Amino acid sequence: MLEPRKAWLLAAAAVCAAVASGCHHETVAVRGDNAAGDSTCLSCHVDHASFEQTAHHLTSRLPTRASIAGSFTPGLNVLRTSNPSLYFRMDSTADGFYETAVSTHVRDTTTRTERIAIVTGIRKGQSYLYWAGHDQLYQLPVSYWTGSGWAYSPGYADGRPNFDRLIPPRCLECHATWVEAVPAPGVVNRYQRADAILGISCETCHGAGRDHVRNERSSLHWLLPRSIVNPANLPRARQLDGCALCHNGTAPLRTDAFAYVPGQVLQKRTALATRIGSDTVDVHGNQVALLERSRCYRSSQMTCTTCHDVHREQRDVLAFSGTCLTCHTPQSCGLYPKYGQRLVGRCVDCHMPALTSATVIANSPGHQLRVQVRSHWIKVYAQMDTLPSGSY
Repeated sequence: MLEPRKAWLLAAAAVCAAVASGCHHETVAVRGDNAAGDSTCLSCHVDHASFEQTAHHLTSRLPTRASIAGSFTPGLNVLRTSNPSLYFRMDSTADGFYETAVSTHVRDTTTRTERIAIVTGIRKGQSYLYWAGHDQLYQLPVSYWTGSGWAYSPGYADGRPNFDRLIPPRCLECHATWVEAVPAPGVVNRYQRADAILGISCETCHGAGRDHVRNERSSLHWLLPRSIVNPANLPRARQLDGCALCHNGTAPLRTDAFAYVPGQVLQKRTALATRIGSDTVDVHGNQVALLERSRCYRSSQMTCTTCHDVHREQRDVLAFSGTCLTCHTPQSCGLYPKYGQRLVGRCVDCHMPALTSATVIANSPGHQLRVQVRSHWIKVYAQMDTLPSGSY
C-alpha cells in the first residue's frame, strides 16, 4: 500500500499530465477526423435540439422523398424548355432520384441521366448535385424554385442540357460543415466522399468538438480547457465574422475553404463589399454587409443574434418586429399619426422589405425567375399607403 505522501504525489502527477495533455488543444476548424457530430452535441445540450429543424442545419442533405421539394408525380415531373427538341424528366425509383435530359431528333432520341447525390437549399428553392465518376461534383441543370416548381438552375441557359457546372470547395463551404477536397492539377471539384459532413452543424459555429467532448467527459474536466467556442462570449466583430463567412456576399476570402476557425478574424472582404456609399451590395447573401450600413447597427452594439436565435427556426415577422420595439416606440414612427397602434408588428416589413436579387436569376421558357430576399439594410424606405402584410 502506498504511503499517503507518495499517493498524493502520484495523483498530482496524473493531474499535471492530464492538464498538460489538454492545454495545447485550441479550438480548430472542424474536419472529418476531429468532429464530434450534432448527435453528440445534443446529447448534452438538449435545450438546442430544435437546431436540427433550422434552415442552417438542413441547407444540404442526402436525397429522400422528404428532403426533395419537387414532385416526381407523372405530369408534374417534367420541365419543358424553349427548345422543342429538349425536355427534362425527374424520376424517383427504388434505387434513387434522377434527372434526365431527353433530346428528341428526327430519327432518334438521346438521353442523359444523372443521379441526385446532394440536395442544397430549403427556403427559396433547391439545387441538386451529382457525382461524376467517383469523386467529382457537379450541379444538375434543373432546380426547384419555391412557388414555381421545377426550373433551370440559376445561370443556366434555357434550351441546353448542361451538366458541366463544376462545384468548387468555396461553393460548398456555406452549405456543408466539411468536405475534403482532393488536390489535382487543373481539377477543383474533386473530393473525398466518405467523410463529408452535410448541413451547417453545431461545430461550424463552435469549432471542432472532439477534444471538447473528451475533456468534458474526463473526471478532471474542471481542470481541462473547454476546447470549444461560445460565439456569445466573443467580441462583437468576431461574432459578425462567424456569420459573415457565408452572409457577406461573394467577396473572396484569403483562407482556404473550410479553414475558418470560430473566434478568429475572417480574412475577407474587399473594400467594394463593405463601402457604405456603394450600391453594389445585393440582398442575396449580403446580410452582414447590409446590416453594417444600418444606423441601428452603427449606433448600438447589436449583432446578428440580437434578432436571430440560430438554434431554432424563426419565421414570425411580428416577433422579429418586437425586437425593434426594445429600442424604438411606435410613436416614434412618422406613420404613427395615420396608423396608430396598427403599426405594431410591421417594423420589419417597412424597414427591411423583401427585395429582388440581381444575382440569383434562373431562365425559364418565356420568362425569368428572380428570388426575393429580405434586405438587412435597416432604414426608411418609400412609405406605403397601406400597411404591409406581415409575411416573412
